[in-house]
Amino acid sequence: MIFFYIVIFIISFFLLILSSNWLVGALTKLAKFLGWKEFVVAFFTMALASSIPNLSVGISSALHKIPALSFGEIVGGNIIDLTIAIALATLISRKGLSLNSQVVQGSAIFVIIIAILPMLLAFDKTLSRMDGLVLISAFVIYISWLFNKRERFCKKYNHIAQLMGFKAIFKNLIILLIALTLLLLAAEGIVRSVTYFSTTLNFPVALIGILIVGLGNALPEIFFSIQAAKRGEDWMVIGNLMGSVIILITLVLGTVVLIRPIEIVNFSPFAIGRFFLIVSAAFFLLFLRTGKKITKKEAVFLLVIYLLFVLAEILFS
Repeated sequence: MIFFYIVIFIISFFLLILSSNWLVGALTKLAKFLGWKEFVVAFFTMALASSIPNLSVGISSALHKIPALSFGEIVGGNIIDLTIAIALATLISRKGLSLNSQVVQGSAIFVIIIAILPMLLAFDKTLSRMDGLVLISAFVIYISWLFNKRERFCKKYNHIAQLMGFKAIFKNLIILLIALTLLLLAAEGIVRSVTYFSTTLNFPVALIGILIVGLGNALPEIFFSIQAAKRGEDWMVIGNLMGSVIILITLVLGTVVLIRPIEIVNFSPFAIGRFFLIVSAAFFLLFLRTGKKITKKEAVFLLVIYLLFVLAEILFS
């Protein structure tokens, strides 16, 4: 039986990664065709799209009465976004990531605040529906701030609208529907297999979410960031990643908690994860403020932070 669930988990994980890449790819092409602005693509559309897998897993885990899985994978995914994803994009870029945008600088402050918020709300070892409303309210505040400047909408993604025939539009819409369907199936498979592993092997659900599911769900952001770094679209990289971090903690986690409140029995995996998330966000902000760029040496330092995080979770959880 355990072999069966291992196969289910691997197949579901593969489907999650594949469908996430399809979703991001199709949305990117449609964004070019529609002439969407870089601001909308980087800070909202791509970040929201890459958060759909997390939302799928979150809703499924809440319905299966293990919302701690979603909390764990959000914590793990956030740390990966602020360490591995930024580090790889920086190392691939020619001279590091230059980050002069005021939107990026301002969003970095939001990342620090939002990173601390769930830990404060979970101080009583419970994330209630009221806490979920607080998290969603934080999302509304961030979006209100993000959309209050008209000049942020003046530059089209990839500079021009891309011509696309009816067949190509229809094809990408079909890909979107297929990707969303596969995401739901993959999420169900992951949640069912993780439930089995946790019950049979006495392995903490939160730890599986933090170390394994979080990594899989972060792959779309990593993929998009690497591609943007290759094209020299530095602020697209950071915009997508910071937008994703904020959306995951506020909108996705808030939605999961509204469906089913989270009671944290074993707080250590979350405490370790939240500590390293705050550390990652703090160093990211520090690197951002010193010279308004992230250098390749700083990228290596971010990778070290992630390795220390993994070791701490394995050793002390």
